[in-house]
Amino acid sequence: MEQKFSNKAYLNMELLRFTTAGSVDDGKSTLIGRLLYDSKSIFEDQLDAVKRASIQKGSGHLNLALFTDGLRAEREQGITIDVAYRYFATPNRKFIIADTPGHIQYTRNMVTGASTANAAILLIDARNGVIEQTHRHAFIASLLGIPHIIVCINKMDLMDYRQDVFDRISGDFRAFANRIFPDKDIRFIPISALHGDNVVKPSENMAWNHSGTLLHILETIPIDQDHDLQHPRFPVQYVIRPESDEFHDYRGYAGRVAGGFFHPGDEILILPSRITSHIATIDTFDGPLAETWAPMSVTLTLSDDVDISRGDMIVSPSDIPSESNDLETMICWMNPKPLQVKGRYTLKHTTRDVRCIIENVDYVLNISSLEQITTNITVNMNDIARIRLRTTQPLFFDPYSQNRITGSIILIDESTNETVAAGMIV
Repeated sequence: MEQKFSNKAYLNMELLRFTTAGSVDDGKSTLIGRLLYDSKSIFEDQLDAVKRASIQKGSGHLNLALFTDGLRAEREQGITIDVAYRYFATPNRKFIIADTPGHIQYTRNMVTGASTANAAILLIDARNGVIEQTHRHAFIASLLGIPHIIVCINKMDLMDYRQDVFDRISGDFRAFANRIFPDKDIRFIPISALHGDNVVKPSENMAWNHSGTLLHILETIPIDQDHDLQHPRFPVQYVIRPESDEFHDYRGYAGRVAGGFFHPGDEILILPSRITSHIATIDTFDGPLAETWAPMSVTLTLSDDVDISRGDMIVSPSDIPSESNDLETMICWMNPKPLQVKGRYTLKHTTRDVRCIIENVDYVLNISSLEQITTNITVNMNDIARIRLRTTQPLFFDPYSQNRITGSIILIDESTNETVAAGMIV
């Protein structure tokens, strides 16, 4: 691995999380392998292991997909089953890749991998164009509120690198995308993951392409506005009380800023108690700050000695989130046992846990046709449905479209402690 960064420079780099999605054999794993290989982000021992595995499989070339298909079943079947996370960096940015499965039966895996992504790479096989699975993955990306969509039209080498093929597929995808996310940032790139065209290096075979390379787009996509910077939100994760001689009276509230900005001196409101106070200091390991914003992790101290615990939320008195015991959510069901109407579950929202009951299922969504199924409803594993919940205690939340942190929930089976659903508050 040739790239070297100082620890300080690496820690201060901007982080981009992105996910990949596509149908079977569209080349997701090969694309990620090419991205890592050509950006020189592969360790020598990893490279040697993949070379040996490529020879054992009878490949006449380095099988780049083996860099990400880590499970034995994935290698044997040549498909991606689980979410594979990979990490790499360039001089401009750090990256976390979630290589997600394309099969319908692994929808829950895609939702898990894409839930925190800034960008989604959707792969389309240039031979097949936009198909049902493309619609499915585009809709899930829209549902999860992923701000940036990069459509990679792959295997252009098998279509003689023709611009008319690229233009036709781009137009087909754009027509569908205008129905579900008309204002989304969408980029189109013609690539060949197998040969490396337009992945890290510009393609000599497609001089007509003016979109740049995939790596260039990943390095330059503006993500500083992807977080909600308008509405101050700070879910308290942990109360810090050192009780040492040096910090005998210190009481700090640690957490991750979920939205907006906070400054020393700001008036704040604590939920659910509705007690007001002011921020005294914003502390970090490296010292105090004059300002903090999403998604920084900090410790706040207040000018008053008030009762705050994990699960409380610190907000601005002039900008209070919605409060309700009744929630309407879009969920992806993740458990083999079907959803139980009137069933009782634990609901986790930011750092708070409450009990809830599923009041009703409004519909199950056919995400291939976007049809809403309202009769004979059963919510099975990998289904996406709109449901209504009632909680034992009121929650303070924002719509998921405004804030992906304060607008998301997970449901947990009380008897098994298994996560059974991930949801977006609408």
